[in-house]
Formats: sequence, structure tokens, C-alpha cells
Amino acid sequence: MTAISSRTLAPVLLAGSAVILVSFAIRASFGVFQIPVANEFGWPRSEFSFAIAIQNLFWGIGTPVFGAIADKFGDRKAVVAGAICYAAGLILSASATTPEQHQILEMLVGFGIAGTGFGVILSVIGRAASDENRSIALGIGTAAGSAGQVVGPMAAELLMRYMPWQSVFIVFAAAILAVLFVLPLLRSPATPALSASEPMGAALKKAFADPSYTLIFLGFFSCGYQLAFITAHFPAFITELCSAIAPGGMLSSVGIETTSALGALAIALIGLANIAGTFTAGWLGQTYSRKYLLAGLYSARTIVAAIFILMPITPPSVLVFSVVMGALWLATVPLTSGLVARIYGLKYMGTLYGLVFFSHQLGGFLGVWLGGRMYDAFGDYTMVWWIGVLVGAFSALVHLPINETPLSERKTIAPAAATQPIGSP
Repeated sequence: MTAISSRTLAPVLLAGSAVILVSFAIRASFGVFQIPVANEFGWPRSEFSFAIAIQNLFWGIGTPVFGAIADKFGDRKAVVAGAICYAAGLILSASATTPEQHQILEMLVGFGIAGTGFGVILSVIGRAASDENRSIALGIGTAAGSAGQVVGPMAAELLMRYMPWQSVFIVFAAAILAVLFVLPLLRSPATPALSASEPMGAALKKAFADPSYTLIFLGFFSCGYQLAFITAHFPAFITELCSAIAPGGMLSSVGIETTSALGALAIALIGLANIAGTFTAGWLGQTYSRKYLLAGLYSARTIVAAIFILMPITPPSVLVFSVVMGALWLATVPLTSGLVARIYGLKYMGTLYGLVFFSHQLGGFLGVWLGGRMYDAFGDYTMVWWIGVLVGAFSALVHLPINETPLSERKTIAPAAATQPIGSP
């Protein structure tokens, strides 16, 4: 580790992890609100689903925007702007009474997640870490998001026992503003490598001309589809299906009193298992080819989702699925962000990763929106699950041709060799 990174990585990692943890704790809890909000206003499932879908879409739109703000004007300014958007969206949503109001306000929430999420924070961590420690540092930062997923749904479920969902939104708004107190630690100094004079437009043009960037963009789509669909719809899916097939007995056998609590626990278990999964992915990314690790992760997700939906759905099978899928959940993030950093450099990592993340959120938009639409049309989520299986297999395949050689080094490679994929990270 360099002298610069040894002085700055620990506080940057601590502060960045705190911001991501709180941001993702709130974001992961929205599925818990789906039934209470819909029941209070008598909305069809698709209305609240569309609001969360819009949140995911604007999270994707906002990620390259906030990444560019961070690259141009400073990381902490981007985080402050994101936290303000996040809190404003939550506070205003607490008083919204129509689907259209919720859907419009979720744009603000989506921007808020973008400004306090992976696109900005991982680029800060990536710049603060040395080359040999960057992958594991990104894994730790991503694992903080997983920890948030453990905390958020369970906190929302607990708070709603004592207050209405509107008050929970206000509590969450206060929490995201409180995290700004760690910002003085979020500082990574510029290095000579980052001080190069290449303008952002030239860097973007080079990336867009590289087929590997397109493949990374396409491959991240299924990750967003699967994660957003499960986060938004899995608690409701579990609540209804397990209530229908296993009232009382089987829930008691796993120590759960209600199906809604089982849904919140399932999302929390995914986050808990993912702490280990993302850390492991970051560690493996230091030694092995990131593109092959990503192909393996998407293949495993495809198999796990197919087996789950083909087998009888019971409370124990839900818990097993949550743990296994959780180990694969955000493990793609340190590998994908590390791949972008390796190939295209660190100077504009926030912007370049943010654009790739937009594909992730396009998938998230479709996963959440289709979940609600198909539920209202067919009365279940079966078709949405199988679409997720297919896009997972697609992502596994498109990662295989990626050229992992840094773009700056390819001009020194003979033309015949430059077209060959590089297997080492």
C-alpha cells in the first residue's frame, strides 16, 4: 500500500461504509411498505410497484450525474446534495395520498440514493486504495450496503409496530441527514495519476468505443432486474404465498410469528449472507479474473432462482433461498466497479461506473414494474421470476468476451494479440 493510501484508506473506508449502510438500509426497506401503503389507499399492486420502479430508474439516471458532480466538484458535495434529495423525497412522500404523488416523489428518492450510493462512494474508496488492495476495499464498501439491507427491513418492520408508515419515512429522513456528520473523513487526495489533463469527454469517448464497456453495460442489466424485483416484491410474495400454503404451523417451526415478519427476515438474511459474499468477491477479485468471476456469479444466480421457483415454496425454503441468493447478491458490485477501474482508470471512475450502473437500474426499473404489472394481470409472480432466470443466463454469457487489459496499455500490444481476452485480473 502506498504512503498516501495507508494514511487515507481507513477513515475513507469507515466514512464511506457508514454512508452506504444508512442509504441502503432505507432503500432495502421499501418492499416492507408495499402492502401497508397499498391497503391504506386501496391501490392495485402495480401502483406502488411503479413508484419503486421509478425510484430505481432515477437512481440509475442520477448515478452518472452525481458521479460527474463528484469527479468535477468534489465527492462530499455530491453526497450532501444526494442526502438532501433523499430526505426531501421521504418527507414529502409521507404526506402523499395518490399514486401519482408517490411516483413523482420517488424521483427525488432515486436521486438521493444515487448521491449516497455506490457510484460516488466506491469511486472515493477506489481512489484512496492502492492497486493491490483496491478490490478488497471495494468489497468492504459494498458489504456495508449488505449490512444496511440487514438493518433496514427489520427496522421498518419494528417501527411500524409502534407508528404509522408515514412516521417511519420521517425517521428515515432524519437518519440519512445524520450520516452527513461523517463527511469530514470522506477525503481522498489526488495522486499524480489522477491529475492527468485528459478531459472527461475524451475519456468517455474512448470507453464508448471499446466493445468491452458495452459488454459490461449489458451484463449489469440482469443484476438490477433480479435485485430490484426481489427487494420490492419478495416480502409481499412471501406474505401471500406462505400464508396460503402454511398458516401457523410451518412458520412456528422456524420461529416466525407472521408472514410479514418472514418477508422482512428474508430480505435481512439476503443482506447478512451478502456481507460475506461481497467481501469474498472482493478478495477473489485481487487474484482471479473478474470477468470469469462475474460469469460464475450470474450462472449461480440463474440456477438458484430456477430451483427455488420449481420447488414447493415453504418458509424453510424461503430462508434457504435467502441465504444462498444473499451470498451472490451484491458480490457483482466490487467486481464490476473493479473491472471499470482496471480497464479505464480512476480519474473518471465515478462517471464511467455511474453510466454502467444506469444499465443496472434499467433492469431494476423493469424488474419492479413488471412484477407489479404481471401480478395484477395474472395473480402471481411466476413469469417475472422466469424472465429473471433468462436475463441472468444472458449476463453470464456476455461477460466472457470482455478484454480486461487496461485501455492505456492496449496500444502497446500487437494488433493480433490486442483482440484476445486477457484472463488475469
